[in-house]
Amino acid sequence: MGVLSDTWFADGYIDFELKKYTLLAYLQDINRYFNQSKLYPQLADIIFHYNNLVAFRENKQFLQQQFPKRLTAVNIEKLQLLYEQLIADDELMQELEQIIQYSLPQLDTTIKEGTEIYEFVENKLSICPVGLMPLEPTEGYLLLCDGRCRDTLVYVYRLTIFERHDEKFRGIHTAYLKAYKKDLVHTSNHIKTMLIRERTDLPNPAVYCVETPLIVPVDETLLPIAKRSLVKYITQHAA
Repeated sequence: MGVLSDTWFADGYIDFELKKYTLLAYLQDINRYFNQSKLYPQLADIIFHYNNLVAFRENKQFLQQQFPKRLTAVNIEKLQLLYEQLIADDELMQELEQIIQYSLPQLDTTIKEGTEIYEFVENKLSICPVGLMPLEPTEGYLLLCDGRCRDTLVYVYRLTIFERHDEKFRGIHTAYLKAYKKDLVHTSNHIKTMLIRERTDLPNPAVYCVETPLIVPVDETLLPIAKRSLVKYITQHAA
């Protein structure tokens, strides 16, 4: 995947034509993945760059709070120094503004294309709890099956709660466990029974089956969307 540095628009020589070429090469690479229905990590990356540009333009500490793991102290300092340059250099300010004005619509268009793929896949997912559910479905198993109907992929999942700006958010961590051949024997309930028998660390797990008739890349698209959809499902049904 083509890579933009977190501060690409401020790195090195600030020249509109140079930055335009850099951005278009990056977006061309992103679109190549989207054309293969591969969304992650590309979609998250391009959304970061869009938000980072907006925050820079609006002088909001460059989303330091929203993306603490992306923008380092060194990058923050670099962008703050650039602001000091802008105050004293009208020509530099105009060049950077031209770069930002051009880049935001380009990024937004590509984000919308990725979002359309995301929503299409999301709307084709069905989520169903398997058997009796525990009172706290914070950990258990995610059973994933796509339109090939060959295998049921099993992932261990654990929900986490983190706070940001006085709000609570749910995240999810998954780890691949195994695959079962999809046939008349290995039903969702039978797989749940075998998992409980084989893995005593989760004696009363929550188990959800996520299915889709689509055939899309699992790691780059189906699993990330299934995870986010499962978080939404659990949150709605726990309310």
